[in-house]
Amino acid sequence: MNNIKKEITEALKDQQAIFGDMLYQEISLELQPKKSKSLAVQLDSDKVEEPKSEKLFNEDFEEADSLESLNSMICECQMCSLGKTRTKFVFGVGNPNADAMLIGEAPGADEDQKGEPFVGRAGKLLNDILKAINFAREEVYIANILKCRPPGNRDPQPGEMETCMPYLMKQINLIKPKVILCLGRIAANGLLGKKLTLAALRENVYDINGVKVVATYHPAALLRNPNWKRGCWEDVKKFRKIYDELTA
Repeated sequence: MNNIKKEITEALKDQQAIFGDMLYQEISLELQPKKSKSLAVQLDSDKVEEPKSEKLFNEDFEEADSLESLNSMICECQMCSLGKTRTKFVFGVGNPNADAMLIGEAPGADEDQKGEPFVGRAGKLLNDILKAINFAREEVYIANILKCRPPGNRDPQPGEMETCMPYLMKQINLIKPKVILCLGRIAANGLLGKKLTLAALRENVYDINGVKVVATYHPAALLRNPNWKRGCWEDVKKFRKIYDELTA
């Protein structure tokens, strides 16, 4: 052990004699001088501006005073990778002053092509569900948490939902619904900030910023599992009852 310490001490003395008090490391720093010089120039001059990155979306979207202006501000959004793979930005559709709002998780293939949420077979089933509880599609407002389709209709990733959620919350603030129906587990957990099963979510009525929230099955899930329609029927009747009580 003493011999090892002696060898280390002698080696450090040799290093000090050659390089001074700076510890020498045998690594490549060929690019470092250029970076340091550039940084020094920036720090020494108050006239040099930071390079501006490409504007990915209108950062003033919170100031939008209508759904139309909000859509125009965010429809070119490239804040996540889905902006590069989408066909159309799927903002939302319906009554801008609706007391009832429906929220899904993300556009599918049909929605990506048309630029409208809940079209195709799932959209037709949703229209039938609304009709069964005395709603026309035009009376409510329909949107998704994500505005762009995930490739292959995969589940939205947490980062994508986090990026897109402010847009949805701004939509809710502009519409001012009294009650929201979340379509599917992912939509409900995303909006409510929870990590529950759909069965657990369906048991309660939630509140977000003074708006009542109810969860039920996604129409696409009902197409795959018709046995869930009975449970969905109970959920949407509860949704309608809350609506009637709040708008009476």
